[in-house]
Amino acid sequence: MVNRTAPEAPEAGAALAADPAAVFDWLDETAGQRARAGLTRTLRSRPADDPVLDLAGNDYLGLTRHPAVTRAAADAALRWGAGATGSRLVTGTTALHTELEEELAAFCGAEAALVFSSGYTANLAALTALTDPDTLIVSDAYNHASLIDGCRLARADVHRAPHSDPRAVADILAERAQRRALVVTDSVFSVDGNAAPLAELAAAARRFGAALLVDDAHGLGVLGPGGTGATAAAGLAGAPDVVTTVTLSKSLGSQGGAVLGPRRVIRHLTETARTFIFDTGLAPAAAGAALGALRLLRAEPHRADRAREVARALAARLAAAGLHASTPDAAVVSVRAPGPEAAVAWAADCRRAGLAVGCFRPPSVPDGVSRLRLTARGDLTDTQIADAVRIIAATAPATGPGRA
Repeated sequence: MVNRTAPEAPEAGAALAADPAAVFDWLDETAGQRARAGLTRTLRSRPADDPVLDLAGNDYLGLTRHPAVTRAAADAALRWGAGATGSRLVTGTTALHTELEEELAAFCGAEAALVFSSGYTANLAALTALTDPDTLIVSDAYNHASLIDGCRLARADVHRAPHSDPRAVADILAERAQRRALVVTDSVFSVDGNAAPLAELAAAARRFGAALLVDDAHGLGVLGPGGTGATAAAGLAGAPDVVTTVTLSKSLGSQGGAVLGPRRVIRHLTETARTFIFDTGLAPAAAGAALGALRLLRAEPHRADRAREVARALAARLAAAGLHASTPDAAVVSVRAPGPEAAVAWAADCRRAGLAVGCFRPPSVPDGVSRLRLTARGDLTDTQIADAVRIIAATAPATGPGRA
């Protein structure tokens, strides 16, 4: 009798195509989907002497090219070298890093600070090191992607709270079963530039024994006395139950990030935060530039007032031109666009006319509404403000949400 057996099914991982490049064919399909949705993103190099007026970056105080800041960066590179050479726990901490941390903490009214290679890694560190499986994280629905990713990486239970709603946060905390809780919010939300109700959120957190983590990326240098930040403006600087993260790449015109808070929190992050332990330290040039900018801001606190003044002027003039502009709480102003493709075209028309503006589309905008985003730099002249408004209004789509 002949033994006939059915052919065996291919094992998992068996070859399905002869062409090795076929493994990434799916990328072409997803790229086509993004293109049809108007969500294609491209890199554009710019020259050092770009004549376009830049309202797209986050140089809120106009310090990126300030002679005192660039000289501080150059001096630091010449003294310490081009890189930090390793993890800060091994070789990457210089006396310059320590000096920056001490002065940054003192400026913001915190006990201590810890500098990271970016604001993104600072947020990941705070969220993953200050939580565990017995922690509830209550995160604002409009929080920045770095906070969202930190929540995803944390081992905690995460609850997404309605935007800027302290009462909803309190209700969530009241129902928690976890031993610990952490309320997480941006201080100023990067899309429309509206400020979080920090004092009310802190009160809700304290009522239920929770800590408060504030990402002050868009508040440092703009809000608070002399630009000391949104935490200081809310009367929470130095609070024992509040931790603040900041970036050095916006108002301070450099690169990097930091966590500020109680000394025992900073010690815990130094010993446990993976994005600190396993990451190369911030380059000396960036640390030097941030320190130079911080000292300049401390000596010239009016720069923070001017950034807010420019933001209010931009918003008022855009509204007067018939555009749907946000009311700024700090230095971010946005103008609504009819849709993703219209926003891209509008931003491109602005650039051709000599003005660089941000273009925010899904998934970068939590409410799904595309926008132009403007940075109200504190070094803008009244003539430049008028020129920016004229260009935006002249290139605006004829109909749609961009028009008030």
